[in-house]
Amino acid sequence: LIAGPTASGKSKLALHIAQSQGGVVVNADALQVFDGWRILTARPTPSEVAQTPHALYGHVNFAAHYSVGEWLRDLAPLLNRRTIIVGGTGLYFRALTEGLAEVPPVPEIVRIEAQQRLEAEGLSALLTELDSESLRRIDTQNPVRVARAWEVQRATGQPLHVWQDDTPAPLLPLAQCMAVLLDAPKDWLNPRIEQRFDHMLKAGALEEARANLPGWDPMLPAARAIGAAELIAHINGELTLAQTRDAAVLATRQYAKRQRTWFRTRMKAWTHLSAEKI
Repeated sequence: LIAGPTASGKSKLALHIAQSQGGVVVNADALQVFDGWRILTARPTPSEVAQTPHALYGHVNFAAHYSVGEWLRDLAPLLNRRTIIVGGTGLYFRALTEGLAEVPPVPEIVRIEAQQRLEAEGLSALLTELDSESLRRIDTQNPVRVARAWEVQRATGQPLHVWQDDTPAPLLPLAQCMAVLLDAPKDWLNPRIEQRFDHMLKAGALEEARANLPGWDPMLPAARAIGAAELIAHINGELTLAQTRDAAVLATRQYAKRQRTWFRTRMKAWTHLSAEKI
């Protein structure tokens, strides 16, 4: 398992291991699962995919919803061979190594209600309807986590933490794998984030966004790709390209900060490696 913040070199390390020791590189990034965003989500290039087997990249329809439970089901058949599971979605790794609560599916109408209330009333409206234990456990600044907790409570009548406390055994316990977390200091990572987004623009990220424009819906999970909203705003004439670039870089830095915080608090048992030295 290889985890780390965005732009920290995870995919490069995974590819090196697969090439030198064999195995399939498996995606553990919640945005790289969607088709339509190969460049913007930094999915492996066609050249890299040709060099070694890759799985669970771009296999989900752009307009679909895709849960961590679905990722675990897609992953399970791949675990009968050597796998290098790499990504930046901490929740995927936590579900894989600690188990996932079997929460009933949330009806689409409840998801729509949550998103409409977030847009109209903000986070506080949902937070005030959650119990104190839910507020203690979730990241109350993260709209996705807040909406998820509210949706489950609304749909099932039980707080999310009640379902989580009744969690089955994990698919892959931490003791059965080598779990590596790349530590990437802010001062080292931020220039890499800038350079990578500039490379994305040169590689065709704007054209990729333009191709996705007919099916664009800011409420879709795929629309959460960092930089997507900014590129669409530029295409619609709302931002200059320079403003788009600066806004996307800032959003990526903020995302990396949230990742580092999550990893630091939830992945203490992992082997920490300096991203600067790989």
